Amino acid sequence: MEFDLIELIRQHSAQARDDVRVGIGDYAAVLAVPAGQELAVAIDTLVEGVHFPRGTEPADIGWKALAVNLSDLAAMGATPAWALLGLTLPQADRGFVEAFVDGFSQLARAHRLALVGGDTTRGPLTVSVAVHGFVPPGKALTRQGARVGDAVLVTGTLGDAAAGLDVLRQPRRDDDGRGGLRDFLVERLNRPVPRLAAGLALREQAHACIDVSDGLLADLGHICAASGVGAEIDAALLPRSSALLDLVDDATALRFALGGGDDYELCFCVPPQRLSQVQADLSRLGCGVTRIGRIVAGEGVRVRGHDGGWLEPGTPGWEHFA
Repeated sequence: MEFDLIELIRQHSAQARDDVRVGIGDYAAVLAVPAGQELAVAIDTLVEGVHFPRGTEPADIGWKALAVNLSDLAAMGATPAWALLGLTLPQADRGFVEAFVDGFSQLARAHRLALVGGDTTRGPLTVSVAVHGFVPPGKALTRQGARVGDAVLVTGTLGDAAAGLDVLRQPRRDDDGRGGLRDFLVERLNRPVPRLAAGLALREQAHACIDVSDGLLADLGHICAASGVGAEIDAALLPRSSALLDLVDDATALRFALGGGDDYELCFCVPPQRLSQVQADLSRLGCGVTRIGRIVAGEGVRVRGHDGGWLEPGTPGWEHFA
């Protein structure tokens, strides 16, 4: 590149951390894991046209590239510390990079995350971020551990990001007075909020946890598969934003909430005796929390429809949700 991209990003997102012994500028970072902590590491790659629509603002790309990784740490109850960045650009574009930096560093600063290295190259627009975080030994949340009788809960609202993507695929319309609703949903797609504080609150209380990146059905299904259990959820209980419900019909809102991805809310399982405490703790954090079902013996996820019947693989209409 005609300019040092990683150094530019580092200047904007640098955080003073004593645990960074050697940062950007050498062959590798040298980092100190605090005594009494384990290291949680996650990496995600975002490709233009696959993981974010072409034409997405650079600042939103920078934010989301970091947010989706921080969401992985949140789902494991880890505290973020460091990040590595790999950025592939079609050509050196300082304006793009500066805007990208604004979005990336805004989120990094909010969580005292230090960028400690990276790489740049030419090619189709692609962003890879690896994040590192700390968790006390044996305390990491995982997909395993859900038990029969556990309550299933989610933070925030579901389906907004899928609706935001649908908005972007439609011709722009503001003359119907619903432009503000569309903007809200697109913002939820482009700037997900990683539920790090919620993950920390759940660390001593949840049996299993995952972030909703591929859609509620798929991600809760991952918990069930890893834990050797089944789940039953109630469609009427799924939390959906007023913007979603005002913009689309009930059936479409349900489809987005069940099968849509990119919400990056947490889905987790807690024993009944901890339910009230968890609800109180997360309510104080302001992220919202809703009980949507329970863990049962068996396998897979079953959804109870509004008519009381089960929506599940093999039943008419299931393909609209899966």
